[in-house]
Amino acid sequence: MKIVVVVSAVVAVVVSFLGSGAWIGTPIAEAAGGALSATSTLVAPAGPAFSIWSVIYTGLVAYAVWQFLPGRTARHDALRAPIVASMLLNPAWILAIQIGQVWLSVIVIVALLAVLVRVFVLMQQHRPEGVADAVITDGTMGVYLGWVCVATIANISAWLVSLGFTGGATVWAVIVLAVAAGVGVLLARYSSGALAPMLAIVWGLGWLAQGRFSGEVVDTTVGWAAVLAAVVVAITTVGIRFRTREAVPSALRQ
Repeated sequence: MKIVVVVSAVVAVVVSFLGSGAWIGTPIAEAAGGALSATSTLVAPAGPAFSIWSVIYTGLVAYAVWQFLPGRTARHDALRAPIVASMLLNPAWILAIQIGQVWLSVIVIVALLAVLVRVFVLMQQHRPEGVADAVITDGTMGVYLGWVCVATIANISAWLVSLGFTGGATVWAVIVLAVAAGVGVLLARYSSGALAPMLAIVWGLGWLAQGRFSGEVVDTTVGWAAVLAAVVVAITTVGIRFRTREAVPSALRQ
């Protein structure tokens, strides 16, 4: 299984590089008729937000190397299979967009989100082996999950718009952002304040707000809703983390 993780990481990086339009194919923002461009919907993050993929891919490669080293515990025996699935679902999503099937991309990204949630649950059940494991494994997969939460919202919204559902766009965008904030809060509560998912969600919501305050699709109501959602997720996560860290020494003293 260790070899499968390494091969899957290579496939994810190579397909991403090729399928993103760097050498072949069409840039994601232009594929599928521009359905996933930064201006396609009110909940599409601005272009620079997608640079987070560089962090994710770097982390996936680092994890592939880390899990291959001797001395890894049963924690990674549980994590390898779903992490491999997450590595392979991402290029599957790119392929779906490249062939112009937005509906198929929705199915793939929802599956990817489900797999990443499974990884997140397993990471809470099997604690990190140390600081390096926490950074490489929990950090990478946490950022991956947080970003895919935002990307799933944008992807589903793009699909609905492509089907002609455009009425009440601002109201629906605000509702969707409230759901995003709720998801971020749930992740924080379940993980006792994990920082990686929060950082990715705040990053995505921040660039979503920037895209609504300036550019081709301006909607300040949605922009401020995104800012509020990001603030709620950040404050809740930090607050839970602080209380948890304070509670542990107190329990030890008692």
